[in-house]
Amino acid sequence: MFTLDHENVFEGGLQDGTYEVAVYLTKQDAAKNGTEFINLSMIVRNDIEQKGKNQYVFHKIWASKETGQFNTQAINTIGKALQLPNGKQYNSLDELLQDFTLKTCRVTVKNETSEFNGTTYNNLNVKKWETTKFPTFNHVFKTKDDSQSEAFSNPGKPIDISENDLPF
Repeated sequence: MFTLDHENVFEGGLQDGTYEVAVYLTKQDAAKNGTEFINLSMIVRNDIEQKGKNQYVFHKIWASKETGQFNTQAINTIGKALQLPNGKQYNSLDELLQDFTLKTCRVTVKNETSEFNGTTYNNLNVKKWETTKFPTFNHVFKTKDDSQSEAFSNPGKPIDISENDLPF
């Protein structure tokens, strides 16, 4: 038996608004031109009532071209929203990013267009970071196999996500 639910439909991505999310993957990466960035992948939580459950939000923190350093204000803003302790010290960027993983917060997003080298892009941009209103975290991750399931239960362990795992 199957019952249609018009509240649970894919509408081509998240609409502008505020969503409760969980950070599920963080990593340092580099663009083709060599510019480094931190990639934060978040998922809209399915353990609370909200639109967009299980959809993804991606956010990048770019390193400065002049200094090669990441914007510490951006990192601090996210750390505060994730409720990491003020003054906590980390031995490496990787250690900090691991501490971000599987933490929850609220993000306000906006769909915007940008142009680069004559090409127009549609982007979902995070405009605001806030602490969660729902600190109890009971999101159920959809996994394809036990290895991914194990990765979610061990937050310090790296998670491999291929292009095939993404819905677009």
